[in-house]
Amino acid sequence: MIAEKERKFPPRSLAWLIWGLAAVFYFTGFYQRLAPAVITELLMADFGIGAAALGNLSAFYFYSYVAMQLPTGVMVDYLGPRRLLACGALVSALGTVLFALAPDIYLAYLGRFLVGGAVAVAWVAMLKLAACWFPGERFATVTGLALLCGVSGAVAAGVPFRYLVDLFGWREVIFFSGLFTLILAWVIWLVIRDDPRELGLESYSPRAEAQPRASVSGIIKGVREIFRYRNAWLLVAAPGGIVGPLLTFSGLWGVPFLTTHHGMTPREAAAVASTLLVAWAIGGVLLGSVSDRVGKRKPVYLAGSILATGGWGLLVALPQMPLPVLVGLAVVIGLSSGCMILGFAFIKESTPPSLSGTATGLCNAGVMIGPMILQPLVGWLLDLRWTGAYVSGVRIYDLAAYRGGFSLMLIWSVVSALLISFTRETDCRQRVAG
Repeated sequence: MIAEKERKFPPRSLAWLIWGLAAVFYFTGFYQRLAPAVITELLMADFGIGAAALGNLSAFYFYSYVAMQLPTGVMVDYLGPRRLLACGALVSALGTVLFALAPDIYLAYLGRFLVGGAVAVAWVAMLKLAACWFPGERFATVTGLALLCGVSGAVAAGVPFRYLVDLFGWREVIFFSGLFTLILAWVIWLVIRDDPRELGLESYSPRAEAQPRASVSGIIKGVREIFRYRNAWLLVAAPGGIVGPLLTFSGLWGVPFLTTHHGMTPREAAAVASTLLVAWAIGGVLLGSVSDRVGKRKPVYLAGSILATGGWGLLVALPQMPLPVLVGLAVVIGLSSGCMILGFAFIKESTPPSLSGTATGLCNAGVMIGPMILQPLVGWLLDLRWTGAYVSGVRIYDLAAYRGGFSLMLIWSVVSALLISFTRETDCRQRVAG
């Protein structure tokens, strides 16, 4: 009884501060992820590349990001979020500066590769901090807010970034971003603590105590353990078809499509892409909250994926729709695509809590496989269907080429909805004991 009375959970303000610093790093990661979308013509002209190479430049971020998800999930379970976030911010800063100074496309590839692998630690570390610093019943809501922070970075990479680029140049703006991230690495190291117990407070996570160092065999055993559960396979494979189309359109090919076939300026096109991303962030918060309130994961997740699929189907079928209709469709697709945040709570409840970081990392890898594959694949198809048109030294692609590329997004979206339909409901409770 005495021990129960003496339990003291962390003040909400402290929890938000610690989690918030991780969220700022996640903000920078999203900013870096989407920045190429609004300077496509500048990158193509500066490096002398076509759509396929530009798709690869953007995708190099995702190559390392996806590769880091399993190591990140394992390391966050054994090393803690603080070390990962501080080191990740440091490497991200170095990669950003390298990209800004790159004299050729190959060093630009390397810079993007370093940034992607470094910021890959942010999402999983944020969720680990949320599990320790916030009550379990708020996990999906906090996850939705995490997505909101990230998408805010994506919005910053839209119209504001393009405005600054027009004033100062893309290399100068990217270089300053690297300096900001370097300062952030130092602040993270000073302030963040992995668990409230380090400050003499009570943790919300029953598994927050320090874990023994993992061996390679132990890591493999943990991954095998996770994939013993049917939901794990489905929830790792499903989100790529939700996030892949969204980040392929808003993160790379939507802006040139809108400028070429809807007569928009780059800033106007970036505003439409940002609208899609803002709706995505809002959808994540709303659908996370709805799922927590109704006590169900599957129906909310499935409904969102089906609605997003329908939206992409309309975009492919009617690519020259009136602008107000296009913007409205972007809002609907974004809101419904916010359902992807439920996958993290869903897989957490479907696998052993002692391996929550590993499960979250695998799920996040599944999320990012979508844009990793779709961005260069759409670029390859655009080059394949290119008719030879140039404007100011930049390749221009016709409507048929874009429809073909966007059809790939639609197909993957349909597959994701089918995968989600085979999951088993957890009723927002931990269904697998640790």
